[in-house]
Amino acid sequence: MAGGEFCPACGAAVPGPFFRLPDAPLHVGVQWPTAEAARQCPRGDIDLVLCPTCGLIFNRAFDPARLEYAGQYDNSLFFSPRYRQFARETAERLIDRYSLRGKTVVEIGCGKGDFLRLLCEAGDNRGFGFDPTCEAEGDPGERVQFIRDYYSPAYARYAPDLICCRQVFEHVPTPRTFLADLRAGVGDRTQTIVYFDVPNVRIILRDLHVWSIIYEHCLYFSAESLAAIFQACGFEVLHLQECFDGQYLEVEARPAALTQARRTEAPDLDDLTASVASFAQRFDECRRRWEERLETIERTGARAVAWGAGARTIGLFNALDIGAQIPYVVDINPRKHGTYLAGSAQQIVGPAFLREYRPALVVVMNEVYQEEIRSQLRDLGVEAELWCA
Repeated sequence: MAGGEFCPACGAAVPGPFFRLPDAPLHVGVQWPTAEAARQCPRGDIDLVLCPTCGLIFNRAFDPARLEYAGQYDNSLFFSPRYRQFARETAERLIDRYSLRGKTVVEIGCGKGDFLRLLCEAGDNRGFGFDPTCEAEGDPGERVQFIRDYYSPAYARYAPDLICCRQVFEHVPTPRTFLADLRAGVGDRTQTIVYFDVPNVRIILRDLHVWSIIYEHCLYFSAESLAAIFQACGFEVLHLQECFDGQYLEVEARPAALTQARRTEAPDLDDLTASVASFAQRFDECRRRWEERLETIERTGARAVAWGAGARTIGLFNALDIGAQIPYVVDINPRKHGTYLAGSAQQIVGPAFLREYRPALVVVMNEVYQEEIRSQLRDLGVEAELWCA
């Protein structure tokens, strides 16, 4: 259980949950072979709690024993040109800022290895990717090698110059232990750079991106909570900023000297606390607006699809029990085509499907990709209204 009555990051006592979402699908990166299998997918509850001391938000109902990441897990964003550009710019910035050329890079939770390959190709670096969902382990003579395992202190012998961990930390139910082990493994190599990025909870709360709240994410970081846990675990924060149109937070850090004093001042969380206090009410208002939209679709008989078979679509469709009103979900990842969305069981199709289906409405699940989607629809000769979720 992540946290219970105490914050898993700073250990402070916390109040009860401010938001509850029952029966959410456990996995957003697993697609199902049939509609019935998708409807019967395992589910769990989400009870969000705000730590008033450090600003971390976490799911106190989370049970890590229920999750299993394996080879069929696929939540890659690298089929999107917009996302590939962001990843490439991030890799090049890290290489230039920290002179990462001819160095050793470790990526924790590397997925299919796309970002690690960018770092190694652009900087002539050698990379080691750790992830239990790796499809294959690399040859020892290759520039990039994959280890089908979780990263642990046992792998500290790789002595990396850069450790990166992208869209993974929010899945870790014991974040302080995770970072403390990472710091211990680095030891006295204080020039090692550590780069993490995580979803930005302020944007989720402020813009009511409730569909970004999923069971896999047991932690939701603000800038304050992210900085606090890095400093508490023996890192010096070099840069911390919003990125990808504010949707993510990225932190660049290096090990602090073990004798260096650690900051303890309390962060200003007034705006975060206010957003939390009104979140449940604003979610109910959002739900009512979506119910009106869905009624309009049913009344007019308009053909509608959603674009993006990822976390937001799974969150939205299951929270609102969307079924026949939007029967298909489009995704540009060909590995997902012909499978079914967890819980709500929409069939996942490729963009070419729309040439014949001719939807009148396309629900864009992430506004960052709106222009990219509009361009693809134009190339397909499909004229449709776009709604941003």
